[in-house]
Amino acid sequence: MSRVRRLSLASRLLLATLLTLAIALPLAGAGLSHYFRTTATGAFDERLEALLNVVVAGLAWEPTQQRLVHERSLGDPRFEQALSGWYWQISDGGERVLTSRSLWDQRLPVRSHRQVMIRDLAGPRGTPLRVIERDIRLAPLDGPLHVSVAVSREALDAELARFTRLVTLFLVGLGLLLLATLALQVRWGLAPLRRVQADLQQVESGEAERLDTRLSPELARLARAMNGVLDRDRRLMTHARHAAGNLAHALKTPVSVLTTLADGIEEPRRTRLRDELARIDAAVRHHLARASAAGDAGLAPRVAASEVLSPILAGLGRLAERRGITLRHDLPAGMRVRMEAQDLQELVGNLLDNALRWAEGRVEIRGGSDAGGGWLEVEDDGPGMDEAQRQAALARGARLDEQRPGNGLGLAIVADLVKLNGGRLELARARLGGLAVRVWLPDRPFQPAD
Repeated sequence: MSRVRRLSLASRLLLATLLTLAIALPLAGAGLSHYFRTTATGAFDERLEALLNVVVAGLAWEPTQQRLVHERSLGDPRFEQALSGWYWQISDGGERVLTSRSLWDQRLPVRSHRQVMIRDLAGPRGTPLRVIERDIRLAPLDGPLHVSVAVSREALDAELARFTRLVTLFLVGLGLLLLATLALQVRWGLAPLRRVQADLQQVESGEAERLDTRLSPELARLARAMNGVLDRDRRLMTHARHAAGNLAHALKTPVSVLTTLADGIEEPRRTRLRDELARIDAAVRHHLARASAAGDAGLAPRVAASEVLSPILAGLGRLAERRGITLRHDLPAGMRVRMEAQDLQELVGNLLDNALRWAEGRVEIRGGSDAGGGWLEVEDDGPGMDEAQRQAALARGARLDEQRPGNGLGLAIVADLVKLNGGRLELARARLGGLAVRVWLPDRPFQPAD
């Protein structure tokens, strides 16, 4: 049942038509065959009855020789050919028997019937026969005479079989023609839906912002409604980013003022107050950074990584020079990843900032593409982390060395961005000896699990 539910509309229409044809065409074929069989057999039986009447009309009693005679020809030479399959016979059930020359030394079984009776039986040499028979009275005989005419039904059966074959071939051809015609109709009828699907894929890939509304009236209304939803979502995301920025500016000044005022408070209350203010500042920065980066990952475009990251690499490269650290980057020119440009800059900026903070003299960033996505890797030659420290580094606000500057939010923000875009974040020991952070981002839009 689950497989049927996942079938496409075209497959469902074709399957429904196939089931309908599979039921209707055999029934139509059976009905036509039955009608033809009934009609052909009825015509065959009418001819047999006419032959029976001719046999009865030609029957006479020869009083001189005290025997039965037949004085009329049936007009068909097959009654004269031995074992031709066309026979007639007259019998009183005893010694008086009169037969056609074709019956030769064979005899037909006798069954007394006052009314005309038609049946099938196996005749001489196993030939299937159609027999018509009845009892008559002939003066001056006391008892009834049984008259029967038998004709081979091979020609009739051959005609019926030929008609059945023709009907079968016709209905099979008709079914294939109907299926082909319906397939064309379905393809033509669902073409607007395929256009909508293509438009959605372009919106998902970031190549377009809206759906084309030049469609049939029904789908045009749907496309306009979806465009309305997309526009509303973009407005909400833009509003959220602006609100996050405004909130950052609104909180920045009070926190700074409170930090300045804390300098006038005596110890140990001053240290405790400054610690709490630092926690507030770190928490605000984390949530604001996450909110400002929380765009619609499902509609994110595929951006050129080297082009988007060039300002970040240039700025942090100068910072690395002042610190005496070598920053090397190897990003292929054609490398593209699916992520908002602002989010990608936020992600790489945090990774490089963290690496520069811990590196002794060297930081490297590399990137590439693999099956289904693109990856970025940042390494440093710092002290690195053991397994427990790698897990702790991903926790929000975790600090591994309180003597180093920073608030510990870098990797936590990176983890949020990677999760938002359906990617993976891995921490390992670098070839340079320090920490290696590897990020993988999928090419297809992130689809949350059902």
